Amino acid sequence: MKVRLATFNLENLDSGPKASAPVEARFSVLRPQLARLNADVLCFQEVNAQRILSADPRSLDALNQLLADSPYQNFHRLVTAHDDGSLLDKHNLVIISRWPFLERRQIKEELLEPPLYQTRVEPDAGAKAVGWDRPLLAGLIEFPTMQRLWVVNLHLRAPLAAALPGEKSGSFSWSSVSGWAEGFFLASMKRNGQALEARLFVEEVLSADPDALVAVCGDLNAESEEVPLRILRADLDDTGNGALSGKVLTPLERVLPDWRRFSVIHAGRKTMLDHILASRNLLNAFSTIEVHNEALGDELSAYACVGQSPESYHAPLVAEFDILDAD
Repeated sequence: MKVRLATFNLENLDSGPKASAPVEARFSVLRPQLARLNADVLCFQEVNAQRILSADPRSLDALNQLLADSPYQNFHRLVTAHDDGSLLDKHNLVIISRWPFLERRQIKEELLEPPLYQTRVEPDAGAKAVGWDRPLLAGLIEFPTMQRLWVVNLHLRAPLAAALPGEKSGSFSWSSVSGWAEGFFLASMKRNGQALEARLFVEEVLSADPDALVAVCGDLNAESEEVPLRILRADLDDTGNGALSGKVLTPLERVLPDWRRFSVIHAGRKTMLDHILASRNLLNAFSTIEVHNEALGDELSAYACVGQSPESYHAPLVAEFDILDAD
């Protein structure tokens, strides 16, 4: 059977007065993109939650409207949440699937203790934990073939310097180079730490079942040769041990020609920041991948020139697999 697995950063999907653009305008752009993906399993990033009335719990009203009357409307769903079950107000991760989920995992600072760091600007405050911005969300799906797939939805921190007390002069400006540099160092710790925790989860799955099908999908805010992706990939030329070949994750966009291999355009530079990585056994079932970047705009130019843009400035990816019956 053929299975199509997609990932798409919807970029602050929201409704109401906080929305960056009217939802109707956003839907008119996003719905055709979702239809073109024709996905069986889809990982979304940056899905905001709303309150219809001020006393109501938050819900994914904007996402529900987006998927209404589409083939995805009745798909099974996993969503990130607080410990009490309430939704995050911003940047929820969502996985939807044609088939039910057998298991759900939400992991944040559970498999890895966040590092402690003493900032230069607060020498008397003591070392504090440098935690991640978001959890990862994982779901275990069983296909009609009886094969099972772990899907990991991951959104790593963008490479923007983390705020430090008294060091910023504006939302995107700093009062000193040293403050910016230390903030950038902290952001790198956050991004790489979260990538490491995702890698540890993959290790847990593959140690329990070396033949497991695993896909890590999402906006990783890094290109293939940057540190977060190298942590996730665990290539043999990094580990130096051929016995670990079964633990390697492969970025599927490698099969694309250079001129098609980008999911974001920033200041004229085409970069691949969104990825689908496959475990060895899933790679054996891989047939094709598409990056729907034909109409992609430059995110930096858009922020400066386009008011209330309905676009996502991330291109969606979709990979197709031929899943065989379990023995």
